[in-house]
Amino acid sequence: MTLPEEIFCPENHKRFLVEMGKVVVNYRLAPVCFLTVWQLISSVDPQFLKLTKVDDQIYSEFRKNFEKLKIDVLDPEELKSESAKEKWRPFCLKFNGIVEDFNYGTLLRLDCSQGYTEENTIFAPRIQFFAIEIARNREGCNKAVYISVQDKEGEKEVNNGGEKRADRGEENTKNRGEKGVDSGEEKEEGINREEKTDKGGEKGEEADKDINRSGEKAM
Repeated sequence: MTLPEEIFCPENHKRFLVEMGKVVVNYRLAPVCFLTVWQLISSVDPQFLKLTKVDDQIYSEFRKNFEKLKIDVLDPEELKSESAKEKWRPFCLKFNGIVEDFNYGTLLRLDCSQGYTEENTIFAPRIQFFAIEIARNREGCNKAVYISVQDKEGEKEVNNGGEKRADRGEENTKNRGEKGVDSGEEKEEGINREEKTDKGGEKGEEADKDINRSGEKAM
């Protein structure tokens, strides 16, 4: 992953390392991480997914506190600004002791129809990640990813099936051609045998005539 230039100023670089450290710890220890969630919503209809044991509670509290928050495409200011942090903090603290490592850092997608790229992700507390992804699942936002992946898989199967049918067609044509050649050769051999038989018969008749003529002379 390429890193933006502003990360390398001393202050930002230090903050980046701290946040990356949280992500690494979260990736190693958390039972469900952002990559696992991405794999799940790509292979299973998201409306049937459960990301935690307390999905219902998280979703209920989330929409109670953030009723009008637009979740399909997130505005970073609604997550990271000082006023937003003040509103998110009490929500997050409610899940201390309920959601394991609730305040660990992880990656959250901004646009739910896109994958995990540098431009489409921000760092967020784990409970914030769960709240938004659970809401996306239940409100149908993540279904676009599932449909897109399934369509691509379907296209691959169709293409592979066409290639297999083409291969079988070529093989059948080749076999028919070989059989045709063999049949032609067999017919030609049969004709040759008939010609030889006819010639043998003619020679036999000529021999008989010679014998008869010799007999007549002797008499």
